[in-house]
Amino acid sequence: MDHGVSLGPVQGLVNMQETVNKLAEGEVDAIVVHKGIARTVNTGSMGLIVHLSASTKLGPDPNRKVKVCSVEEALRIGADAVSLHINVGAPSEHEMLMKLGNVADECDKFGVPLLAMMYPRGPSISSEYDPEMVAFAARIGAELGADIVKTNYTGTVETFQRVVQGCPVPVIIAGGPKGKTERDVLEATYGSIKAGGAGVSIGRNVFQHENPAGMTKALSVIVHRGATVEEALKLLGEIR
Repeated sequence: MDHGVSLGPVQGLVNMQETVNKLAEGEVDAIVVHKGIARTVNTGSMGLIVHLSASTKLGPDPNRKVKVCSVEEALRIGADAVSLHINVGAPSEHEMLMKLGNVADECDKFGVPLLAMMYPRGPSISSEYDPEMVAFAARIGAELGADIVKTNYTGTVETFQRVVQGCPVPVIIAGGPKGKTERDVLEATYGSIKAGGAGVSIGRNVFQHENPAGMTKALSVIVHRGATVEEALKLLGEIR
């Protein structure tokens, strides 16, 4: 739910507490927000992950993520973990990698888990979902000190297995832009778990869903209980 910086107050992110409450109903494990929102919402029993980097769609280089919060500041707010976004292949890749290394060091000092969002994005990347590129990006996150790596699902169990096998820390998948069908999102989740993935970190396809709590529960039964896509869809239909 860090999209308020990159996209603005889009659908689902206008009243943050209202959306957070819906996610709590869906038994979300944790939410990712920026520091200002972290200060204003009550996350209840959900974990709080404070996002440390940002850019906007209005800037000259949206792929250049700059550090906007320190680990120490996140802890003062009450963070349980922190996250950082890195675009591998972007012209400013070197700056973002330096930040990742430095933040990993800060996290180690304070004993704070670090979620690294590792995406292959840049002029030399033909596809953000190319298995070789995704595996490369994920491995970089682990190599530089991330405790959990978030990246794109590569489309099949077989190709995503290569991503997971090449990354020595847990891998979770992103949900991508809003617009996919419920089945598409649930099938990607199921495939990633079957491939050895550790979970999901999904934004727009949850907080912009007509029933965020129901969509969250559908995702949760796949991740935590090993449910099939059909079982998850049935649950979602019953919750509507």
